[in-house]
Amino acid sequence: MEQLNIEGKRSGEGFVAHKATLVSALSRALAYRVLLMDLTIGRKGLFSYLKALGGSNIVKIVPSNGSASGERANGHKGLKVICGSNTSYLEDLAWVGNKTPMTLCEVRISPKVTVKPNIGTIELAEALNRVLPFTSGEKKKGEYVRPTLARVLFTAKDGKLNMVSADGFRLAVARFDYDDGEGQVLISRDDLKGIASAIRRAKRVRVSFEPSGETLDGMSLIIDTELIRYKWVSVNGTFPDYEKLTPSEFNYSAHFDTVEAIKAINSLKVLADAETCPIDLNIGNGKIVLSNPDDKGQAELPADTDGDGKISVEGRYLAEALKACGGMVDFKVTSPISPMLFSHDGYYVVTMPVITEEAKKQAAAEVKAEVKPAEKPAEKPKPKGKGKGKTKPAPEKEPVAV
Repeated sequence: MEQLNIEGKRSGEGFVAHKATLVSALSRALAYRVLLMDLTIGRKGLFSYLKALGGSNIVKIVPSNGSASGERANGHKGLKVICGSNTSYLEDLAWVGNKTPMTLCEVRISPKVTVKPNIGTIELAEALNRVLPFTSGEKKKGEYVRPTLARVLFTAKDGKLNMVSADGFRLAVARFDYDDGEGQVLISRDDLKGIASAIRRAKRVRVSFEPSGETLDGMSLIIDTELIRYKWVSVNGTFPDYEKLTPSEFNYSAHFDTVEAIKAINSLKVLADAETCPIDLNIGNGKIVLSNPDDKGQAELPADTDGDGKISVEGRYLAEALKACGGMVDFKVTSPISPMLFSHDGYYVVTMPVITEEAKKQAAAEVKAEVKPAEKPAEKPKPKGKGKGKTKPAPEKEPVAV
C-alpha cells in the first residue's frame, strides 16, 4: 500500500492542508483507491474534483454530512470537503466502480514531513526506465511464462545498489553508490509501472529495505519521497546469478555515438525483407561498420576501437540496448559467439549474439590463433670431465613395465 504523507494540521477527526500539496500527491500515486479516514474514494475522481475546486488554497476534509452525527440521512458515512466558500459531501466509494482495481493508498497528515535523500530523483527514474524494458513479458493464459524474469531484482551490498532485469536473451544492470545497509528483494514489473514518472516529479527520494514481517526472512523495498511512501513486499523466487552472466574479458571493443548508430539500424531494417533483421557489426581501423548479412546496405560510424572483430546481433535488440545506454556507449566483445556488453555511466546491457555458421568458424579460428605451439625445453649442457679424460654420461634406465 502507498502512503501519502501530507503536511498539514489535524482538525478534529479531519485535517486541513494546502490543496496543491494534496492534488500533487494524488497525481503521483499509483493506486486507484484512496483510503481517507476509513472511507474509500476513487483516486482519479478525487484528484479531478480537488483540482477543479476554487475559492482558496486551503482545503479542509472532515467526516460529516453537515450534522454532528457524521452520517447522512440515508445512513451512509461520508466526507465533508470545504474549500473557501465551496462545501461538498462525498459518499463512501465515490468514483469507485465495479471495474476499479483493488489497489489502495492511504492519506496521512503530519505537521512536518522530512526525507533524507540517498539517491537523485532523476537518476532513479532513469534507471527504472532502463531496466524495466528488459524484463520478460511473455504470457500464456494470462500468466507469465517465466515469472522470475518478470521481476526486477534490487540488491544492496558492498556499498552499491544494483537494479537488475533479464528476459533470457538480455541482461540489464543499473548501479548506484549506496551506504544505507544491505538488502535484496524481487519486485514484479507490473507493480513498478508508472513509478518512474512519479519519482521524476519528486524533489527528494530515499531507497531503503526493511523486514516485511510476513516471513522470517522476508524483505520489503521502501521508496520515500516528500509526499508519498511506496512499499513493495518481495515475492518468492531465485533470480539468476547476474554477476556470473556478465562477461569480464574482451578481445575487441569500440566507443561510439548511440544516436547515429540507431539511425543506421533503422535504415538497415527498412531494407530487410524478413520480420527479424540481424545486423553485422565490424569493428576496427577507427570505425564500426553496420551491415545486413545479405549485403543490401551498410553504414560506417567513427569510433575509438581496440582490436578487430565481427559479430552479429538482432537489430531490435541492438537498437533497444543502444537506446537504453544513450550518449556515447562502450561496446565490448569476447568472440562472435559470446555475449556482448554495452555500457555507459554505471549502466550496462548484456546481449546474446546471432550465432551463425560463419560466426562459429570465426570463433574457432580466433581460438586457434591464440594457441601457441609448445616451446621445446632447453637442452642441458653436457657435463665436462675433470683432468685429461671426460666423464661418461650415466646409462639411461630402461622403462619399468607397469
